[in-house]
Amino acid sequence: MSKGDKYVKLVEWSDEDHCFIGSCPELFYGGCHGQDPKAVFAELCEIIEDTIEVYEREGKALPEPLSGREFVNALQGAA
Repeated sequence: MSKGDKYVKLVEWSDEDHCFIGSCPELFYGGCHGQDPKAVFAELCEIIEDTIEVYEREGKALPEPLSGREFVNALQGAA
């Protein structure tokens, strides 16, 4: 398991952009996009790992990962 495996990964359709958008709420929004959701997810996973490497290289603390359950509970509380 990599450090990136603990972060929430979202791939969702954007009507505005007419493509799928991949993001990781803890690290960044709108990190990648494309027409194939599986390809967007794969690229998103790579971007997450690259982002973690940058954080570590610059000596920055990584944001606390949200587990799936914590993420869903946070969304339900906001509704």
